[in-house]
Amino acid sequence: MSAAAGSGRGSGPFGRGAVLGMVLIGFVAFVAMLYFLSIGDTGRRDNDGAAHAASNALNGYSGLAKLLEANGYEVSRSRLQSGLDTPDLLVITPPPYFEAEELTDILRRRAYVGPTMVIVPKWLALGLPQDLPEEVRAKVKDGWVQLGDAYVPEWLGELEGRYAFSAELTTDETPTWAGFGNGGTLPHPRVIGANPDTDHTALVVDGAARRLAVSLPVEDEMGYGDDTEWVTFVLEPDLVNNYGLADKERAALALKLVEDAGYGDSYPVTFDLTLNGFGGSINLLTLAFRPPFLAATLCLILAILIVGWRAFQRFGPPVAHGPAIAFGKSRLVRNGAALIVRAGRLRLLAEPYAALSARRLAEALGLTRHDPEAIDKALAVRLPNDEPYSRRAARLRDARTPMEILRAAQALKELEGKLHR
Repeated sequence: MSAAAGSGRGSGPFGRGAVLGMVLIGFVAFVAMLYFLSIGDTGRRDNDGAAHAASNALNGYSGLAKLLEANGYEVSRSRLQSGLDTPDLLVITPPPYFEAEELTDILRRRAYVGPTMVIVPKWLALGLPQDLPEEVRAKVKDGWVQLGDAYVPEWLGELEGRYAFSAELTTDETPTWAGFGNGGTLPHPRVIGANPDTDHTALVVDGAARRLAVSLPVEDEMGYGDDTEWVTFVLEPDLVNNYGLADKERAALALKLVEDAGYGDSYPVTFDLTLNGFGGSINLLTLAFRPPFLAATLCLILAILIVGWRAFQRFGPPVAHGPAIAFGKSRLVRNGAALIVRAGRLRLLAEPYAALSARRLAEALGLTRHDPEAIDKALAVRLPNDEPYSRRAARLRDARTPMEILRAAQALKELEGKLHR
């Protein structure tokens, strides 16, 4: 029987260092999962060719964010819904099929929070074809797209109150812009412009005096207040997107637009990414250490420390328990006897035990046969004063209760013992 078969001390399959390493790796992986879920980073590629501040495509605005950083602006990219309530200049880039009502609610909510810049989408971006020549494909970088059709998003005309624009898409072979005492040309003939509106302050216009960028005070639920923030609408995105910033005059104009919208050249700027599908929720780790969850978190940490300390400081290796049924002939006999006792069939052992006793007595007396008559004759010579075997065997066969069976069996066993003295 092996040592592991009995109850004793055995070594575990893993060492203490290995277990500690697995626990630490699991804990770090769990914390990392909470972090990436909280910031909305679940594996989606930021540079996906859409029109937002994380995109390097022609229609993206990563160039504007980098331009502002290079000019000393404090720039952040928000993936949290709470970022829509920042006091910084908030730059939002709604997608083409956005809800006008939701955008109106965001602007009204910011009436007394901070300034806002809304950049209107224009281009349908397509992936580059697969049949490009090898020398061209080698120069293609991640996130590059080709511009398809231009459009005016429907939500622009569905905004509520003075936020609604009567904008249209026109074609001009030599499109120009003018604003902030400067001017230049646009990178593409297709231009989004709004008709003149006295409620909007024109910041940039085209050659036909149509508004390309405007500003107006934010309208709250009660209308315009004296101290409400301002919102800037960039209707022509080629003024500030990566496509437009290829020209230094337009890049300078983009800086002027941000400076005007943010009340100065040192105002912090936050680019929102939640409206473009990169939103997350509040950081779960931060939430766990805020009331009312702080008490539960501390209790959980304390319980983990106690369990870990007990696990690594226990006395000796874990106890190795043996099998429920041990091996060996004696154990087999005991298990069989226990089964017979539990089944209540003890009387069935009388006949087999009498036959077994006859065989042992015959061997002890030197008989070739073990029939009762021969055993009685031999016993009369060896033990003339003892009760014959046949009577003892008959008493065992006639016994019914467990006590009678036990006494009769002991009488046979006693006879065997006398012959071996």
